[in-house]
Amino acid sequence: MNHDNQQIANKYLTFVLATEEYAVDILRVQEIKGWNKVTPIPNTPDYICGVINLRGTIVPIIDLRLRFGLERLEYGVMTVVVVVRVVAMTGKERIMGVVVDAVSDVYDVTESEIKSPPDFGSVISIEFIKGLASVGEKMVIVLDIDKLLNSNELAIVEQVA
Repeated sequence: MNHDNQQIANKYLTFVLATEEYAVDILRVQEIKGWNKVTPIPNTPDYICGVINLRGTIVPIIDLRLRFGLERLEYGVMTVVVVVRVVAMTGKERIMGVVVDAVSDVYDVTESEIKSPPDFGSVISIEFIKGLASVGEKMVIVLDIDKLLNSNELAIVEQVA
């Protein structure tokens, strides 16, 4: 039996924002926690909720709904913060949290199953999207967490943290 053409599947954590399901590489996920009060930072975009102290590390919290230009949603019992490890262009690592409507599932996806995103002309800039993956009957949007959280967020957060 030839194993050369078998691809190793990576695990992706999926979460829901509005009606879409998004995925991030589970190796980047440090933890998932319920929504908790944050310390606001003045003069930052509305999608930066503020910062939390996570065991001695100052972690900026970003509302992905607002980052994607979606309607603001009151935080409820399903609202979670996915704490992720982001690698900056410089190679420096940073811990950040993203607020999502709910965590969904963990899926195995191979690289070949991730198709290039079409230019949706949607609210989400495709620069943040690694691709689209079919999981069962549904389509999951695979995010490039580094690009998503590397643009303005890191620059703003570096000034305050």
